[in-house]
This record gives sequence, structure tokens and C-alpha cells, in this order.
Amino acid sequence: MQMNTPRRSTIRLTRRGRVALVATGAVVAVTAVAVPLLIVGGEEAPRASLVIPEGWRAGQVYRAVDKALALPAGATRKSLAKAHLKLPDDAAGNPEGYLFPATYPVDEKATPESLLRFMVDTADKRFHGNPITAGAQRNAMDVYQVVTTASIVQAEAATKADMAKVARVIFNRLQQGMPLQMDSTLNYALNRSTLNTTASDTKLKSPYNSYERMGLPPTPIANPGGDAMRAAINPTPGDWLYFVTVKPGDTRFTASFEEHQRNVAEFNRNNRASGASAPSSSS
Repeated sequence: MQMNTPRRSTIRLTRRGRVALVATGAVVAVTAVAVPLLIVGGEEAPRASLVIPEGWRAGQVYRAVDKALALPAGATRKSLAKAHLKLPDDAAGNPEGYLFPATYPVDEKATPESLLRFMVDTADKRFHGNPITAGAQRNAMDVYQVVTTASIVQAEAATKADMAKVARVIFNRLQQGMPLQMDSTLNYALNRSTLNTTASDTKLKSPYNSYERMGLPPTPIANPGGDAMRAAINPTPGDWLYFVTVKPGDTRFTASFEEHQRNVAEFNRNNRASGASAPSSSS
């Protein structure tokens, strides 16, 4: 996350876009993953399963389903209209955020429509009921806004421990009428995952440009897991407005722009020392 002053330059503050665009093999042994296995009723475990990691975007999920079912590229995306997904009205038919991360059974009867419905129905059960609904009401939000917030938390937080702090930064910025200025929303608009955001990127004409547009983006930017959802309804108390991961395992949150600038300067020094490409100054 960044905060710009009138003198803008590039500064990398987002941490978790990194594997979001790397779609690895989707059909794996059940024992090889940590996400839950969802089996209908008392059926025996299928020969194969489809793994949807936390933080994947809808496009990655579609490609994984295509691969799992040995379908032509783009087949799952084209099947959306036939899937009749039970999505909230605010989603306007876009399942982003509701393709729940888990391990899904794949058998000879599986179709793109059935797998997508399974994911959305699972999300509906997890999201629309206590404690998520109660948490949304407590924070003067609806569930769709919670899912959207959680998707940003999922993308921005370097660790599970940071998630509730990132959520608090989002809440504080919204409450103070500040733009979110989250690199993850720009990455979503540009369909990429990058460690650097340029000044020209922040001028992008998109409803997902949280540098120029106020409030949350119009949809979730990924499919969040349970930890991110819990963080979005239970943000850690604090006055933070800025954060930057100075080095792995060292994410610093602050309410002071001056302190944030010092943290960013340290981030830049660390990147120069490691030979990584990084911005040279704070903005």
C-alpha cells in the first residue's frame, strides 16, 4: 500500500500478488494440500481433486477447471451463463470473490457448471451466516463489501498475522475519506502481479484504480479464504494508515507519514543491497 504526496514516484508496498498469477497444476493428490476437501454426502473420495488456493482470481480458477476436466482453454469461462450461480445482486453475475478456496472432488460426472456451482454454494454457506453477517452489520457493511475487503487483505497481507492489521488500514482510510491506494487493485485491473507500481500505473482509467477513485473497488479482486474473511470483520484496533514490508517477516504499520517514509527508505535500501529492482524514493 502506498500514500502519495504531490511529488509522486514509484514505490512497491504490496506484498501478496506474487503467486496469484502462477497457475500451477490443479489436479493433485488430496493428501498433498492443506485446504479442506469438500465431499458431497457420504460419497467415496474421488480419484482426483481440484485445488483452489486462497487468493486466486476467477480467471485462474477457470483455467484450472479447464485443465482438470481436459477442456479447451476458455470453456469454463464460457459456461458461466449456463451455471446459474447463486450470487448476490451486487455481483451482477461476476463470481469473483465467491469461488471459495478449497479442494473439490473431480469425477467423471464433473462439469464446469457443477464445479463452479459447488464453489459458489460453498462460499454462500461460509459467508452468509454468523459470524460473517453479524460482523458485517457490526462494521456497517454488507457481506459483499466484506468479501471485497477480504480480497484486498488476502492480496496485501504478507502473513496471516498481518491480515487484521491490513484490514484496519483499509477501515481507517475509508473512515477518513482517503483513497485506499492499494497496488493489488491496480494489479487486478491490469491482470498482472508485480512488485513495482509506477506513477503512470496510478493514472490508469479504471474503477479498480484505488489511487484515483475513493472507496472499495466495485468487486472483489480475488477469492479470499477464511482467515482473510475473519480479518475483514475483526480488524485489529489501531490508528494505522500506512504499511510496508521492509523485508520478509518485517511489515511495519504506522499512522505517521514521516515514519512511513523512513520505513520506505529502509525498504529501498534493502532492495538495492540485494540487487533487486526497486524505486529509489518515497512518494
